[in-house]
Amino acid sequence: MSNALTLPVLTASDSLEHYSRVIKAYPVLSAEEEYSLAVKFRADNDLEAARQLIVSHLRLVASIARGYNGYGLPQSDLIQEGNIGLMKAVKRFDPERGVRLVSFAMHWIKAEMHEYIVRNWRMVKIATTKAQRKLFFNLRSMKTGLNSLQPAEVAHIAKELNVKPEEVLEMEARLNGHEISLEANIDDDSDEQYSPIAYLPDEGLEPLEALESKQIEIAETTGLANALQNLDDRSRRVVEARWLQDQGGKTLHELADEFGVSAERIRQIEQKAMQKMKSLMLASR
Repeated sequence: MSNALTLPVLTASDSLEHYSRVIKAYPVLSAEEEYSLAVKFRADNDLEAARQLIVSHLRLVASIARGYNGYGLPQSDLIQEGNIGLMKAVKRFDPERGVRLVSFAMHWIKAEMHEYIVRNWRMVKIATTKAQRKLFFNLRSMKTGLNSLQPAEVAHIAKELNVKPEEVLEMEARLNGHEISLEANIDDDSDEQYSPIAYLPDEGLEPLEALESKQIEIAETTGLANALQNLDDRSRRVVEARWLQDQGGKTLHELADEFGVSAERIRQIEQKAMQKMKSLMLASR
């Protein structure tokens, strides 16, 4: 699909500010416009309809990519990987299910970014199991401060994520190392075949820039945690089950069965909760 479409491309030499201005120029689609375009693409393979669906969500990809700026990887690469996920989402999107593309696409965008991060972090046998991947992508948000994890925190995180306490401590040490891959990609189909690794420090950021990046990351993580705490129990459960799980989360219908309501009602709860969280996080900046 991407070979036949003309889309904005972000290269390493481009300015993120310039790219942001370009993608913000594309209008946000209404529910009716999105549905009409999705039907055209699904029924008639209308590539112009697909293009409009994609470009209207490029700012979503850029926003998600900013959440991973603590991994020492180029934002341009993260955005491009996320754009691939967005295109996959558009290709698979079914407008008849009554779900907005933004909700459907977030899983595909994050999945591509996660795979890119795992491939490019220089760590021995990192994230070789589902539980370890969950630890890799959730440890930062589960820490309560800047200091090293205390034994009680280690035990709590290990229990919540179904990993060993030693794995939590090892992952924390590696995450604090800011190391990136300089060699061949990890073979995701095998837990046994990994290239030898020569450990070198990441010199991508000056100390002041690294500190500033860390402070921004902590502020965003804290803002998310605080926003979640301000939701009622049902809304928090819906958000966590939909977006804060390792492999895509629960569907609207699964949560509808859990709460004994309609899938449309779950969608409304989710939308209202996300809007409230966005407002709280913006207010905390």
